[in-house]
Amino acid sequence: MNVIVKNSIRFVVIALLQSLVFNQIEIGFGIHLMIHPLFIMLLPFETGVFTLMILGFSLGMIIDVFSNTYGLHASSLLLMAYARPIIFKFYGPREGYDPLKEPTVFDMGNRWFLFVFGYLILIHHFWFFLIEIFRFDQFLLILQKTIFSVIISYLLCIVLQTFLIKKYKTK
Repeated sequence: MNVIVKNSIRFVVIALLQSLVFNQIEIGFGIHLMIHPLFIMLLPFETGVFTLMILGFSLGMIIDVFSNTYGLHASSLLLMAYARPIIFKFYGPREGYDPLKEPTVFDMGNRWFLFVFGYLILIHHFWFFLIEIFRFDQFLLILQKTIFSVIISYLLCIVLQTFLIKKYKTK
């Protein structure tokens, strides 16, 4: 499937799932289910920073419009999109990434995905809750919401990858 078509479908599906399903679920303990960082993570390795930031801002604004969050999702996805190439470079192989592979748990392995997506989702969630609360005397609440939401969102993104992304085996 064409990369542009595949990522356009992912964009729409993730925006709809986040806006209409996961934003409506309340678990407690300040946990927010956020799967939209997965879209930025799954974009091809060679995607430029400017394109990442435009896509992140667009997805975030769509979710903000549906959620009435006034730019929280857009700003946190923008920061994550900016940090993605830096973290990818830090955890990248010496000879560079294989252009035929995708940044998924299937292609890159559990350990790589654990660290790379873990750092990116941590950056995203920390910024989201820092801006949402915007009070430094509530720093422990920010950390609580960040840690619990990162754990649940990370596991949810792994489950979504398992069900939605098929790994094609070569014969």
